[in-house]
Amino acid sequence: MQNQISGAAPILIASVLWGTTGTASSLAPSGAPAAAIGSAGLAFGGLLLFLSTRGARTLHAACTGAERWLLLLGAIAVAGYPVTFYPAVARTGVAVATVIALGSAPVFTGLLAWIIGRSRPATRWLCATAGAVLGCAALVLGPELTDGAAPLDTAGVLLAALAGLSYAVYALISGRLIAHGHASGSVLGAMFGGAALLVLPVLLSTDTHWLLTWRGTAVALHLAFFTTFVAYRLFGHGLRRTSAQTATTLTLAEPAVAALLGVAVLGEQLPLLSWSGLVVLALALVLLTTPTRPRRPAAIVVEDGPDQRNRGRMSMRPCPVRRQGVRRTAAADTRREGARQ
Repeated sequence: MQNQISGAAPILIASVLWGTTGTASSLAPSGAPAAAIGSAGLAFGGLLLFLSTRGARTLHAACTGAERWLLLLGAIAVAGYPVTFYPAVARTGVAVATVIALGSAPVFTGLLAWIIGRSRPATRWLCATAGAVLGCAALVLGPELTDGAAPLDTAGVLLAALAGLSYAVYALISGRLIAHGHASGSVLGAMFGGAALLVLPVLLSTDTHWLLTWRGTAVALHLAFFTTFVAYRLFGHGLRRTSAQTATTLTLAEPAVAALLGVAVLGEQLPLLSWSGLVVLALALVLLTTPTRPRRPAAIVVEDGPDQRNRGRMSMRPCPVRRQGVRRTAAADTRREGARQ
């Protein structure tokens, strides 16, 4: 029970930090490319994670050959998220891309974990995930559905789904490497350090003049430090006590935080459908994080019968039978004593 709570708490805090990404990005200088903003946060934050963690610099030597391949695949998956997500935003809009990417991530995680034979999805996780995805969709898509839905761009939908798959892959790989005994900070630092190098060409190929302004610098530092460095340290800490399937479902709290910040900071208005989705999402996360009561083991009763050959035999009978057995034994002993006399 304690592990379940201590594992969920840092992941939820990380989701709160990730929820500030949209608000922070909106404060960037006008004309800053969305892909450049996301790449800047990952490049600077990933390098900070790598350089600040001693174990990340030596993890490659401590890993087996198979684990090194997992690290490389994890770095590619981390870099693949902004590369696919931000173009999806440009094609489908923020709301649709967010729902597809974040909503598909826990589904991909559960399916991949099942395929590779790690664990079969539990009924409680399936119900909580279904409710969280449904609530997330109603929350984020509420404004568009009430105003009239626009036709979806197929390529944008596929890119958003690839972003969700990338998220699922690096969450599973991180969880597996941590389960193998490697420190969570070392694993996340090595993966994000590699991803930072992979997205650096993407950042340099765009207009970077916005980074030279004080607003651009503040936004980039916020994304690098809070939403990458701090958030992923918390995420890795939570993965030590939480499965990757549960972790990706818990991160659906991110759009809820983003929506509430939009209302409080940017003055946005949410329709009733969005507020209803927020309630459903919150209830699903409560269901997922509420500790389950441990099953009480069946009582083991030693019952002594009148027959000496049955003494000390283990029985799973409930207490009333035991009391009756004691009474019968006492009566039998009385009759036996009377017969001897």
